[in-house]
Amino acid sequence: MSPKHIYGLLYVLILLPGAASAERVDDPQILAEGRQVFQQHCAVCHGSKAQGLVEDWKKPGADGKYPPPPLNGTAHAWHHPLSQLSRVVKDGTARLGGNMPGWGNTLSDSQIENSLHYVISLWPEEIFRGWEERGGYQ
Repeated sequence: MSPKHIYGLLYVLILLPGAASAERVDDPQILAEGRQVFQQHCAVCHGSKAQGLVEDWKKPGADGKYPPPPLNGTAHAWHHPLSQLSRVVKDGTARLGGNMPGWGNTLSDSQIENSLHYVISLWPEEIFRGWEERGGYQ
């Protein structure tokens, strides 16, 4: 590879974050554990297929708090990098005006990460690529 090509590759990898394509986690063991964690701890509020249970999740409920959004790519989760999604699962959403409890004392970091990989696996390709371009794996 010529120096010109090496510098071009470095430009893409370093100066254009998100330009280098990452692939979804597709390890069956990770996704199976993530699905199990999601079904056990998350589905009761977010729906068994992460479809959400409330049509207007952008509007606060009678208690003034926002209901759980869908996580299947139809709401806003894909606007946030993995690190932020993980923090929300660990810390909960009370400080953000939601009802979700923090799961950091119940679930391990690995369980949280695997559950997020499972959720991400549900997103349509177009949504995944948009998330990735926004720096999703950061």
